[in-house]
Amino acid sequence: MPYVNIKVTREGTAPGATATTAEQKRALIKGVSDLLWQVMGKPPQSTFVVIEEVELENWGVGGVPTPEYRLGLQSASPPSR
Repeated sequence: MPYVNIKVTREGTAPGATATTAEQKRALIKGVSDLLWQVMGKPPQSTFVVIEEVELENWGVGGVPTPEYRLGLQSASPPSR
C-alpha cells in the first residue's frame, strides 16, 4: 500500500488565489495514483495520497522563511528590460 504525502504552500497557484483548488487536488491524487500504477504496478485502490497545505511563513528555503527568501531573489535578480 503506497502512501504519498504532497506538501504545498497555502498560497494557491494563480495570482490572487489563496489555496489549491479541489480540482487541482483531485488531479494530483489521480496523477500520482496513475503514476504508481504505471511505474510500479501498484493498484490505485491501495494507494493513499495526502495533500497538506502549509502556511507560507511556515515553509523555509535557504535557512529563512519563504517570503524572506523570495524577497532576496527579487533584489538579487537583474532588472528586466
